Amino acid sequence: MTWPVRTPSAYVLGHVRAVLPDRVVDDARIVVEAGRIVAVGPHPKGARADLDGGGLLCLPGLVDVHSDALTREFRPRPGAALPAGFALRSVEQKLTAAGITTAYHGIAFQDRTAVGIPIESPREDVVYDALLDHSAAGVDHRVLHRLDIRCPGGVRRLADRLDALPEATPLVSHEDHTPGQGQYADPATMEKWLMEAEGFTTHDARRHVAELRADRDDRLDQRDRSLRWLAELAGAGRIRLAGHDPADASDIERLRASAGTVAEFPTTVAAAEAARQHELLVVAGAVNVLRGGSHAGNVSAAELVAAGLVDALTSDYLPSALLPAATELVNRGIADLPAAVGLITSGPAAVAGLTDRGALVAGRRAHLLLADIGGRWPVVRAVHGPFDQAG
Repeated sequence: MTWPVRTPSAYVLGHVRAVLPDRVVDDARIVVEAGRIVAVGPHPKGARADLDGGGLLCLPGLVDVHSDALTREFRPRPGAALPAGFALRSVEQKLTAAGITTAYHGIAFQDRTAVGIPIESPREDVVYDALLDHSAAGVDHRVLHRLDIRCPGGVRRLADRLDALPEATPLVSHEDHTPGQGQYADPATMEKWLMEAEGFTTHDARRHVAELRADRDDRLDQRDRSLRWLAELAGAGRIRLAGHDPADASDIERLRASAGTVAEFPTTVAAAEAARQHELLVVAGAVNVLRGGSHAGNVSAAELVAAGLVDALTSDYLPSALLPAATELVNRGIADLPAAVGLITSGPAAVAGLTDRGALVAGRRAHLLLADIGGRWPVVRAVHGPFDQAG
């Protein structure tokens, strides 16, 4: 089928396989008025449709709550920074091609990268301002505020941003990538990254990692101050707080005590189980599912899904991974189609506190995706995004 260049705010989409929260309707009709879904159900015999879905799978537009694709688009190679407007348009096309209609772009408030290298470009203010100035088409661009809790400059800049935000509750994730804990529990993982991605020698990589670990010990007071500040904000309902790379039950207990609601990328089964016990929402990586495991040697996301310990999958750095990760879970018998789709739609919407999207349910926004899942990998055929409609 061919979706119109600009979809009207009222239309009828017929003859699709609609993935509802609890079942799949094989020959369905979806009625949209004022940009909202008003009815979803079997297609009545002889009933008209403005658009014929031709039997394609219809699911809600994907919600991605942690994407680093935008900062990578700004600087695809060292020293090769791109104009802000172009980078945004470019990444937007990739998001739409992947079926993503709501994207939370990870903007890092820190002076150094996750592996302790001075940040060249883009700085967080450049990315943030570019997002604010961007006139979006089919993607609802939002911000995931990523804070390195060891970095006082990052804390000050984040505080300034939060003070200037409107009433909406922002999503904030705090992290500490110091080798020897969290994502880099095995320091050799960071050493390997430095050698492969940054061109370090073995000797220099080991020395750099040792310096980072010593530096962390010198910044424990800053870490504690940052966590107290975030806890105050979260407790007052000013932010939605996520903890990045929790490794054990104690990390989860600290996050819960700080009024955190989300555990991002738990690195062990124990951390994910503790998050579930404390009723925290758990986010895992879609690329982890596709690879069959973590690139850093941490827990398998598919293993966590199979154990019922995941609420949402996120692309992290590869937007095209979301939908294939869901179908891969189905193909491997780990989840049925409604449950797998929920991990990339309603689950991440809940993580972000969005109640107006993420499910083919009356009253939700008509963010719709049509896909062909007949081949080895799914293909997105059409997307009806947030700004193609009223409401």
